[in-house]
Amino acid sequence: MAQVATANSGMWSGGKSPFKVEYGKLMMWYFLMSDAFTFGAFLISYGTIRFSTNSWPDPNEVFKSFPVVGHMDIPLAFVSLMTFILIMSSVTMVLAVGAGHENNRKEVLKWLGWTILGGAAFLGCQAWEWTHLYHQGAWWGRNPFLNIDGTQASTNFSNFFFTITGFHGFHVLSGVVINIVMFIMTWKGVFDRRGHYLMIEKAGLYWHFVDLVWVFVFTCFYLF
Repeated sequence: MAQVATANSGMWSGGKSPFKVEYGKLMMWYFLMSDAFTFGAFLISYGTIRFSTNSWPDPNEVFKSFPVVGHMDIPLAFVSLMTFILIMSSVTMVLAVGAGHENNRKEVLKWLGWTILGGAAFLGCQAWEWTHLYHQGAWWGRNPFLNIDGTQASTNFSNFFFTITGFHGFHVLSGVVINIVMFIMTWKGVFDRRGHYLMIEKAGLYWHFVDLVWVFVFTCFYLF
């Protein structure tokens, strides 16, 4: 028994994770899991209210404006553009992480830069969408849109929309800030001196999570 105890003690004292995962990455997964529960609670609450209501505003009517010169109504075109931008930023993040695995600082800087631009573009699009809806009279506690059957809609639609998309937008903003910090650290050669780019991979996990959550937000609010 003493030999077994000694062997177990030696195994744990080596400082390695029993899951063979780097400690910081494991903590990031724990954080993302807890954050997923928060988003899940928001979306489940929305779904409960949405499907317990007899009628709901038509997203093809609410989200039909496109910011171009003149008047143009294309249902869901603008939010589709937003989604495309965010998905492409996830692709560039994958390329940045891959370059980090090869310790290629120049490529990491290039793809991180594109990821930051994509996140900033998405936030700019969301700011325009919020501003446009606000000028139409929509805000927390205010909903100018009629239900699809022509009846007056409750404020549940606008309350949930601004709360959940705002919460997601805050995560995108946080991700952009994190990526800017990673960009500066890469530019200064911090990761080259450390001999690895693990921080880029951890930032990538967060960014992919933000992109994945948007898929659920897009499905719930814009398609149903």
